[in-house]
Amino acid sequence: MKTKPTIHKRAAAGLEKQRRLSPAPKPTAAPLPRPAVVPQRAGAERIASRRALPPARSPLGPPGGACGAGGGGWPEMAAAGLALQRYLLLLAQEHLEFRLPEITSLLSLCGGQFSSQQEVCVNSPFWILNIPSEEMARGLMRRTVCAKSIFELWGHGRSAGELYASLKNYPTDKMLPYLQPDSTYKIHIHTFNKTLTQAQKIKKIDALEFLPFSGKVNLKNPEHIFWILEDYGMDPNNVPEEPFDLYFGRWIADGQRELIESYSIKKRHFIGNTSMDACLSFVMANHGRVKPNDIVYDPFVGTGGLLISSAHFGAYVCGTDIDYNTIHGLGKASRKNQKWRGPDENIRANLRQYGLEKYYLDALVSDSSRPIWRKGTLFDAIITDPPYGIREATRRTGSQKESVKSSERSTENHIIISSSYHLSDIFFDLLKFAAEYLVMGGRLVYWLPIYRPEYTEEIVPRHPCLKLISNCEQMLSSHTSRRLITMEKVKEFKDQDQNSYLSDGQYMPYKGHNSFREKYFSGVTKRIAKEEKDNQK
Repeated sequence: MKTKPTIHKRAAAGLEKQRRLSPAPKPTAAPLPRPAVVPQRAGAERIASRRALPPARSPLGPPGGACGAGGGGWPEMAAAGLALQRYLLLLAQEHLEFRLPEITSLLSLCGGQFSSQQEVCVNSPFWILNIPSEEMARGLMRRTVCAKSIFELWGHGRSAGELYASLKNYPTDKMLPYLQPDSTYKIHIHTFNKTLTQAQKIKKIDALEFLPFSGKVNLKNPEHIFWILEDYGMDPNNVPEEPFDLYFGRWIADGQRELIESYSIKKRHFIGNTSMDACLSFVMANHGRVKPNDIVYDPFVGTGGLLISSAHFGAYVCGTDIDYNTIHGLGKASRKNQKWRGPDENIRANLRQYGLEKYYLDALVSDSSRPIWRKGTLFDAIITDPPYGIREATRRTGSQKESVKSSERSTENHIIISSSYHLSDIFFDLLKFAAEYLVMGGRLVYWLPIYRPEYTEEIVPRHPCLKLISNCEQMLSSHTSRRLITMEKVKEFKDQDQNSYLSDGQYMPYKGHNSFREKYFSGVTKRIAKEEKDNQK
């Protein structure tokens, strides 16, 4: 990038004159009142003496999936009458279905509310959001793993001419604090689905000389960074000559994408066959709106991967699992070229590895079908990945009458007697537990395995005390997937809710989950047979 000449005063005066002659901006919708914030207490006290808390912030309504325009629907901030500012969010093109629920959950956690009128195309890497303050934008980026960066949007157009006209209409008084003579800056160009030459980049930067830049260019350590962002569409086989959309803005903050690498399970001390991917672990914590001093519980804790992401955000974590060996770090190792687990391979060691041991309450050997907790609201969030019967068995404690074949005591199975635990029962027990033990406004986040040819919305388990917030799919194979289900407690649990689902006429479709293992392996068998047949040709 070459250094720009200082723009003289006539250019700045001309810009101001053009701004005064331009049409006045449309009035912004009146902000909504801000919901009350629930006070927090130290986690160590709360697990011992939890009481029902006042209702948390209003749950988010399901945002629209189509592109919208404008904004509004934001709560009032501390300063009355605070105008909404447009921000550009640059997202990673990964886990596309998970991005919108994460952003809406985090905005509500920061005191905002997502509006269906935001300028969002769910598959695009560029979203325009109306956010009341820069501090809220920074708060969003301190949590998200789905977004790369956020920018204060100064201009937007569908052509270079539209972009320049938009920039000329942007208020000069909002520009000048970042364009002072004693400041330093640089301009960065980002293109999606196209690579530009250095000469093309310099030409685009030179075209912005009408902006009143007065400072010095500093490419290594500038005070302010400005970005030109261009969207060339989603089709890599049909890249247009000119971009569909162009944006110019001031960089505000980056997201937390580096957590994916720093918390990678490849580097983790203690792992199992089903340890959750680091990115999805943080996505689940964000969907659950985990915040400092929360109590987060995982009833199928395994090696504790989901506890780590919640503890990173300052929550106190605990869990249970029926597998004695996993809880105590005994038995065969899951790593390649390692036969037995080491003496310090356990959940506590995992949290200690990341400096999070102070947030670890405990992990207990327990059967999730038989809750061990006292009655009352204990947990702010329940975040879990139940077994599907593929890599880990679905089982619960049982008697000789309940089990056709009892298990013998061995180093591989500490539970003397266990019986099969149908997937439909696992999910209904989980929802009933969440309805009873979550605080009002607390969230349940869990994975639901499904056979795609038979999937309908009706097979997602429901409970009268829980409201469905989001339902996101992750493909496992051509015929199977799993869905990340997020639910929020909106009604106090009563005794009549104990077995309310049993009388529901929709209970029968849920039993289809019980044959997920057979359907999963039937597809695998068919694929292997097809490959063998193709190889014989």
